[in-house]
This record gives sequence, C-alpha cells and structure tokens, in this order.
Amino acid sequence: MPPSIYGYIDMKILIVDDEQLARQRLLHMLSSLNEHTIVGQASNGEQALTLAQNLKPDLVFMDIRMPGMDGLESAAYINQLENPPAIVFTTAFSEHALSAFDTNAVGYLLKPIKQEQLDNAIQSASRLNRAQITQLKNKENPNARSKICVKIRGTLELVPIEDIIYFKADQKYITLRTEDHEYLIEESLKALEAEFENRFTRIHRNALVAEHFINGLQKNDLGHTCLSFKYIDDLLEVSRRHLPMVRKILKSTNSQSS
Repeated sequence: MPPSIYGYIDMKILIVDDEQLARQRLLHMLSSLNEHTIVGQASNGEQALTLAQNLKPDLVFMDIRMPGMDGLESAAYINQLENPPAIVFTTAFSEHALSAFDTNAVGYLLKPIKQEQLDNAIQSASRLNRAQITQLKNKENPNARSKICVKIRGTLELVPIEDIIYFKADQKYITLRTEDHEYLIEESLKALEAEFENRFTRIHRNALVAEHFINGLQKNDLGHTCLSFKYIDDLLEVSRRHLPMVRKILKSTNSQSS
C-alpha cells in the first residue's frame, strides 16, 4: 500500500460498525495505541457521514455491510468532503471475495481483526480516490441508493429519493429538484437513469422525472409539449420520442385514481 498521508502519530479515529460488540472490540484494540484518539463511534452510514463532517477524523474504520446506508455508500459521500479522511474497510468477506478489488489501493481488515493487522492498517492508511470508490460500489453494491448526497455551502446533506421530482442535465451539472429546493450535483444522467430505472422515467435527452409527481401535459409559450408536476410550477419539455411513454404513464395514473 502507499505510505500513510498522516504519519503514525496522534490521528483522530472514527469507528463505524452496526454491531456494538464489534465497535467495542475495535475500540479496545485501538485504546492500546496511545498515539491516537478515538473521536467518535457510529452504527450506520448516515451517522458516519454526520460525524465525519463534524469531528473531522483523520482515519475511519468502516464496516461494509450495515442496514440502511452501507459502508461503501457512506464512504463515497465522505470522500466528497473538502479534506476527506483515510478509510479502512472492516469486513467479514472472504479473501476470495476481496480478490476482486484492487487491494493494493484499498485498505481493508478481515474480521476477526488481529492487533498486528490493525497496526499495519493504521501505518499504511491512505485516502480513497473517486475511481476506487466507484470500483467498490460497482462490484459490491449494485443496488440503488436511498438518498442522494448534495453539497450546500461546503456541507454535505442527504436528499431522500422519494422527495426528488426530477433530474435535469445542464452541461456538466445535474439539477436535482424537490418541492422546496433545487440542488446542483455532478453525476451522469445516464448513470442515474440506470440506477433508478424503476422510479424515474426519461422524458427528454436531458431530463428524468419521478412518475408519482407527474401531473399532466400542456404547451409552453413556444408551443412545445411540456410536462407539469404536482406541488411545483416547473414545466419540462417532452421530446417526441418519449411522448408516447409519458401519455401511457398519465393514462395509467388517471385510471388508478378514478
């Protein structure tokens, strides 16, 4: 692994694991290393993100499999912080399962963790880059996210998928629209469509909409056919190619509500 970016003295460490006994065991092992400070513990990925922002740890020991937001998704969000910590994954995966990852670049510890392995992981801790996080997520976590991470004035916040009305592409940014807010995110519309294919429908080459927010069709000032929404006044243009599908969705929605 690459050399530590922090050195080996006086690191602030955050422990993340949904199992209390696992956290306690790791806490006990780390407590024997007087050079470091345990600044916090989290039992799930969302707590980890909040604590990482507030406590600014140098190193996070992150369990991979956790209910709700798992360690891989949380790590991807933490990696977006201005000064992200190093992350070492703790896992019960077999050596064979981990061979799919680039283990020269990604730090991990197999459970049950041994003291010597822990010491080595701390000394060789390095930050994950975006490509490494993506590789891990694609291999181990193909399921759709339950929330989208957005950055507001330097702070990361999580927007529930069920609150998102549409995604609209504009050059390199995507506008994420909820009833009350608009956010800009740097993601691919194509990737979002693949991830949320069962919840969002493409209505134009630059837009995906949540079906349950669709209200109806109307013409805009230029005479283009547009989609209107519940709760907001926005209109999004519907391309000719996607208009039949939109009409089908509206027909289905209207028949269910009648």
